[in-house]
Amino acid sequence: MEKQSHTEMESILPESHSYIKLLTINRELLVSHICNTHCLVDNLRENDYFSAEDAEIVGACPTQPDKVRKILDLVQSKGEEVSEFFLYVLQQLTDAYVDLVPWLLQIGFSPSKLIQSKAVVNTDPVSSYTQKLRHQLGRDSKFMLCYAQKEELLLEETYTDTIVELVGFDNESLGSLDSLACLLDHSTGVLNEQGETIFVFGDAGVGKSVLLQRLQSLWATGQLDAGLKFFFHFRCRMFSCFKESATLSLQDLLFKHYCYPEQEPKEVFAFLLRFPHTALFTFDGLDELHSDFDLSSVPITSSPWEPAHPLVLLANLLSGTLLKGAAKLLTARTGIEIPRQLLRKKVLLRGFSPSHLRAFAGRMFPERALQERVLEQLEANPNLCSLCAVPLFCWIIFRCFQHFHSPVDSSLQLPAFTVTLTDVFLLLAEVHLNRTQPTSLVQRNTRSQAETYQAHRATLRSLGQVAHCGMEKNLFVFSQEEVQASEVQEGDLQLGFLRAVPELGLEGDQQSYEFFHITLQAFFTAFFLVVDDKVSTPELLRFFQEWAPPGEAAATACSPHLLPFQCLGDSGLAREDAFRNKDHFQFTSLFLCGLLSKSKQKLLRHLAPAAALKRKRKALWAHLFASLRAHMKNLPRVQYEGFKQVQAMPTFIWMLRCIYETQSEKVGQLAARGICANYLKLTYCNAYAADCSALSFVLHHFRKRLALDLDNNSLNDYGVRELQPCFRRLTVISLYNNQITDVGAKYVARILDECKGLTHLKLGKNKITSEGGKCLALAVKNSKSIFEVGMWGNSIGDEGATAFAEALRNHPSLTNLSLAFNGISAAGGKSLAQALRQNASLRIFWLTKNELDDEVAESLAEMLEVNQTLKHLWLIQNQITAKGIAQLAYALQKNTGVMEICVNGNLINPEEAKVFEEEKRIVCF
Repeated sequence: MEKQSHTEMESILPESHSYIKLLTINRELLVSHICNTHCLVDNLRENDYFSAEDAEIVGACPTQPDKVRKILDLVQSKGEEVSEFFLYVLQQLTDAYVDLVPWLLQIGFSPSKLIQSKAVVNTDPVSSYTQKLRHQLGRDSKFMLCYAQKEELLLEETYTDTIVELVGFDNESLGSLDSLACLLDHSTGVLNEQGETIFVFGDAGVGKSVLLQRLQSLWATGQLDAGLKFFFHFRCRMFSCFKESATLSLQDLLFKHYCYPEQEPKEVFAFLLRFPHTALFTFDGLDELHSDFDLSSVPITSSPWEPAHPLVLLANLLSGTLLKGAAKLLTARTGIEIPRQLLRKKVLLRGFSPSHLRAFAGRMFPERALQERVLEQLEANPNLCSLCAVPLFCWIIFRCFQHFHSPVDSSLQLPAFTVTLTDVFLLLAEVHLNRTQPTSLVQRNTRSQAETYQAHRATLRSLGQVAHCGMEKNLFVFSQEEVQASEVQEGDLQLGFLRAVPELGLEGDQQSYEFFHITLQAFFTAFFLVVDDKVSTPELLRFFQEWAPPGEAAATACSPHLLPFQCLGDSGLAREDAFRNKDHFQFTSLFLCGLLSKSKQKLLRHLAPAAALKRKRKALWAHLFASLRAHMKNLPRVQYEGFKQVQAMPTFIWMLRCIYETQSEKVGQLAARGICANYLKLTYCNAYAADCSALSFVLHHFRKRLALDLDNNSLNDYGVRELQPCFRRLTVISLYNNQITDVGAKYVARILDECKGLTHLKLGKNKITSEGGKCLALAVKNSKSIFEVGMWGNSIGDEGATAFAEALRNHPSLTNLSLAFNGISAAGGKSLAQALRQNASLRIFWLTKNELDDEVAESLAEMLEVNQTLKHLWLIQNQITAKGIAQLAYALQKNTGVMEICVNGNLINPEEAKVFEEEKRIVCF
């Protein structure tokens, strides 16, 4: 219905305050704006204002306007109370009578206490549909079905926050996200006001699906934005179930394939089209759609009624061509990019911090003694602890621990040796396979891992065949026929590896299946390739083709059996890196390396011929070395301050992960020889704590001095600890923006203690407080080689600044120091100024964005009369006034060494700054 102008809706409340007269005066306005007569009749009958006969009279009217007029006649004939109640219903049911909200506000309608005591029943189709959606989403989000087949993990009892970070177009950090509700607000982290899509990304297993499930739960229980009346959740992999010829209208996609309104679907859809801002769409797993889906190359359709392929509807929803103004949230694995014009926000999930890990352990192990025991054992095994930074892997490790622990035998210890991801998934498979074993409170299962695998050889092979078939076709949902063709038995489905797809089959009512996580499908694919002796070398290395240079990989990028949309674009961002959009291949390659390692020979010798395993291992190792050498050779390199610097890509991290899975020192040595550079720049590679284990595994064999730049990753404290084996090789270590706390700062201090040749240390934008600052300052004090230290953007405060002041006194080598943006006030600033009176090494000192005032400026001025070696002093954005700057300027008359003192952004205006124009070394603006 078209909105009437404001003038047309104007009305005047009768002086007598008669509701009957009010309805008479505004009769035509009400007739033209009331579309829903059912709510009115239902509520008038519910409160005994209308009889059954009255309702029949209204129902007999031929048109909607006639029904409204008849209701008005009957209401007015029954007196003031009924007329007032009529207006009260219009006021309370805003969804049903949204067009009358301005009019009701204008007339200032305020019901009496008698009318307010009357019950108003909401039978509006939109409200009813909202309630149905809330019920469905509440039911679907109650259990964490993404991690297990059985409904045994309550979301409310298990969900734990992770590190959620807002990032810019180029993934530069814009700060942490305070709450999930901030995902949807219009003020935080918006990159493009015209963009329609909030893009959430992170590595496999980092918690993207669980985050969406948490959002569903919050909305279903009314804890999310009250203005959202619709929540539609789709998994992108389900769109692959549609045939190429399938076409749907937007209404059919939402109602027939998600949730159908029980009343007036046309009215509900009309409301959605008119008020799209009341809807939230979530699309989980763009990377699981298929390999080269290019959003920018999909045909445009702007009509919500015109049938189109579901992928076309998806792309046009994300772009805002359809339902512009609706909130859209899309998830994908790291490496996927979508066109910038579609982006509204970018959000990076970084997994568990140490505090999150402790909180999750508390939820998984409510018994305090057991919880502390698990955490102690994790602390004793840094490698296993670093794996737990990824929530999925943490859950697997904890579930395996729960399975093997019992009240009878409390002696279980987590492995003390190095644990790889392959070990974790082998243990996971063993746990699920042993579900078929009888259990007893007094007798534990004593079957070995090798015996378990041998006993379930047929099951493992069938599941591997399903996984491999899907992986080759980039499919993650399997039909009943595909599962049966691989000879998967009914009992195999009860083990929990495969689960029934939550959604109804999109091409009918036939049941479909999927592995409970993409990494598990990759594991079973690798297992199949290893134990099937018919697999040839080219088939084995099929998934390593992603390591080929982009030109060679392009030829195999598009396959004829895939949907046509994936090959439409030749210049999409998905083609820039051979590894983008194909984490499932990478995990398959990783598990191949783990399963073919010599340490797994004993496990696999009863499952595959020894000669076949040896042949595959030899071919894999040769390909691994050749790939690493070729990759390093093709990387762009520059000469930088005496180093041969290379900017490695995420591909290099995957290669290191694969090498680490072999757990072969010989392989690690050969890999180290293939690194033809001594400055590794691994910024923005999305490296996690566990990747530091892989990095150290190779780099501790490196024979030269090494510079290592790991800025803007997710290493945290555990990752820093894992770098210890290669500490002695380092001359430069940069760990900017890696969620390092005081615990990690202590490990970094050990780097300074152990690396006698370390010259550069950069720890900016971490979470180091005064405690960590004091540890680092002591290590800096004791170092005779350190040249530059960067601590920008931490929180060391005055205590940390005082500790650094002690380090500065008579330091022999420290030349550049940044303590910018660290919450340093007068006490800390004066300590630093005093220390610089006894320092002849420092040349550049950054104290930007602190809380330094005129007292500190006075101390610095006194220092400048003594210290003639300091060249650059940055005091930008502090609290210094013209008085303090005047003292600095006066001190410069006795100092010939300082080249500049930058004080712009302090408490000085342009007029006051003119006084210092003659002193060129004072930079005010």
